[in-house]
Amino acid sequence: DLYRKVFVFRNDPSDAYVVLQLSPEQPLLNFTLCLRSYTDLTRPHSLFSYATKAQDNEILLFKPRPDEYRFYVGGKFVTFRVPESRRDWEHVCAGWESGTGMAEFWLDGKPWPRKGLQRGYAVGPEAAVLLGQEQDAFGGGFDLYNSFSGELADVYLWDTVLSPDRMRAAFQSLRLPPALLAWSSLSYSIKGDVVVKPRLRA
Repeated sequence: DLYRKVFVFRNDPSDAYVVLQLSPEQPLLNFTLCLRSYTDLTRPHSLFSYATKAQDNEILLFKPRPDEYRFYVGGKFVTFRVPESRRDWEHVCAGWESGTGMAEFWLDGKPWPRKGLQRGYAVGPEAAVLLGQEQDAFGGGFDLYNSFSGELADVYLWDTVLSPDRMRAAFQSLRLPPALLAWSSLSYSIKGDVVVKPRLRA
């Protein structure tokens, strides 16, 4: 249980990453990804990378610059422009549903305008799921200058699009429904220089 703890990625640039074990592994027609990050990086960096053998950017949450997030599903992406980071924790949730091709983006408990993405697509199973690197091949192919440096916490992946109330609850770290990946019961392995430490601030 990683409650009140964080992964600290200490180096910049970094070859380190965290592998997350995901089960059961079935195609995803809907999902919500949430996580919290704290960094002073201004260069591009990957936060969450879910790759299959067929598609390296099956699900990717990527920050090319301080005022922009890119949310990928099946190799295609939409861009959400955000206020430039206040050098504080940022909580992000990205939701997607195949039936409507609707992509949602929430920053610190507030929704951004929804966008269209990959209607009718199915996210493949049997994935390599990594924090801190962007996969350009299944489980590897990293570019060190897309690596994450800083602190990550509160990583969740659900196989539904959360309701607005639950999106806000995720931001507030309140009780959440069972998830495919849950910070409170995460199966993970650390590769390289990543340290689990208590969270320093709210």
